[in-house]
Amino acid sequence: MFKIKKVLNSSVVLAEDQNQQEMVLFGRGIGYGQKPGQMIEEKKADQVFMSVDNMRAKEFLQLLDSMPQEFIDLTQRIVQYAEKRLNSSLNSGVYFTLMDHLNFAVERHKKNINITNRVYWEIKNYYTEEFEVGKYALELVNDTLSIQLPKEEAANIAFHLINALGEESDSKDSMKYAKMIGSIVNLVRYTLNMKMDQENIHYSRFITHVKFFVERFYANKLLSDQENELFEQIAHLYPQAMDVAFKIKDYIKQVHSIVIPNDELTYLAVHIHRLMSYQQLK
Repeated sequence: MFKIKKVLNSSVVLAEDQNQQEMVLFGRGIGYGQKPGQMIEEKKADQVFMSVDNMRAKEFLQLLDSMPQEFIDLTQRIVQYAEKRLNSSLNSGVYFTLMDHLNFAVERHKKNINITNRVYWEIKNYYTEEFEVGKYALELVNDTLSIQLPKEEAANIAFHLINALGEESDSKDSMKYAKMIGSIVNLVRYTLNMKMDQENIHYSRFITHVKFFVERFYANKLLSDQENELFEQIAHLYPQAMDVAFKIKDYIKQVHSIVIPNDELTYLAVHIHRLMSYQQLK
């Protein structure tokens, strides 16, 4: 049994267990009509999260405070479907990373910023089950919100599911991957004079993108320059973030004698901008 401390919305409550440890509980309708002090059974929660003393949990609570209800409900339905379809439990963090991604994807769509997933084919062919869940999720989001997100979003959603399954690369080159990732993160940190909060979700998303970028780099599968219009649009919208992306390009050219295509700079700039926006709100 849990005692409710705060109703965050109709699907999420902040509660404490018998040891007075604060927990975040998810469940469709779990907070409807509830008040602080009331008791709730654990079986009514779809997912129980750890103590909010954890810094990441605090970031999640901040995200929930500003998240429209429809994205919370959509995320719950997608995760529940995914766990049944994949016959596996997903890391609880996927509730928040996927929720944030869906909200951001719809926001981009409304601003007519369409970012193509250039590894769509690989996800579709190498992660077929996760991709099928992504297709289900995409259709659900489009039908629920009466919009038409691009088909590439199925692969984007699949990425979050793959990460939530905890798949790790066994590559013998993991050390050099880690070294490049660290160099890029440090370059961003010092260029922007930014203290990186490793517990917040935007940092996690940025790191995830950099990891995939580094994997493509060493696999000689960098994205080719086919989205020049999008590159110009992002450069105009996010000039500071694009300047940082160019510094990454200069660093890699100097160290590895390889020129990073503009398409890769576009996606780096988008994620750097998100990281900057979060820091400015703090």
